[in-house]
Amino acid sequence: MLFVPANRERMLAKAATTYADAIVLDFEDAVPPAEKAAARTAAREALPSLAAAAPVFVRVNGVRSGLTRDDLHAVVAPGLAGVVLPKPAEPQDVRDLDVLLREAEMASGVRPGDVTIVPLIESPRGLLRAEEILLASDRIAVTSIGAEDYCAELGVERNVEGTAIAHLRYSVVTLAAAHRMQAIDTPYARIDDLEGLIAETKFARAIGFRGKYVLHPEQVEPTNRIFTPSPEDIDRARADVAAFEEAQSRGEGSVAVHGRMVDAPIATRARNLLARAAQIAARRH
Repeated sequence: MLFVPANRERMLAKAATTYADAIVLDFEDAVPPAEKAAARTAAREALPSLAAAAPVFVRVNGVRSGLTRDDLHAVVAPGLAGVVLPKPAEPQDVRDLDVLLREAEMASGVRPGDVTIVPLIESPRGLLRAEEILLASDRIAVTSIGAEDYCAELGVERNVEGTAIAHLRYSVVTLAAAHRMQAIDTPYARIDDLEGLIAETKFARAIGFRGKYVLHPEQVEPTNRIFTPSPEDIDRARADVAAFEEAQSRGEGSVAVHGRMVDAPIATRARNLLARAAQIAARRH
């Protein structure tokens, strides 16, 4: 999910060419107060062309900022996939956004409920109430984390090892899995360090994240590559499923495949990987 400052028209134009799986137009941290109105106008004008290339989301200003209604009425229109909600501290923040979204949908001719919500868990208070936040609206199927604000509230620097955000990562990815949601990892802030991005993205995938926010077009390709099952992954998954189904037909509950034991949980994981690979292939072709 590629963040693009909505007040930077050159970046908006380039975003459609990056092969990002989603584009997030940023009204919040990347846009200074004096340029919020111009960012709304630019985002609304760019929405049709961007939506033709990838699902488009907008990160609005938080519901306590007093700016959210104007953000939504500017950009909620056919083609907007969802809204990223920054810094929710309690479930009421999601419910308030839901009400404002419904108002904007009705005003713009969008079917109420079509625009999704992606909570951005990025504060200690938000983490403590994360499960309630994720269940506060049926618009939510994806959640995400933000490291920089979280670390700022902890009063620590974010290091490359991810020490300060380890609890945030593991907690949110576990909650997402428990409620059959996808979790999106925080951006890697060093846009000049692709090796660091690759290492962090591999770790995020290994613990259960299904995607990652990125800040620069050059981060898109390595991130996509890491989250895409490799041909070897796909071949192994197919072999596992085939062997397990054959074993089941013989009345057996597990089977050895190239020295590995494959039983029901491993077969389920293999089927999920194949389904994800098929979705990715369909999206990119």
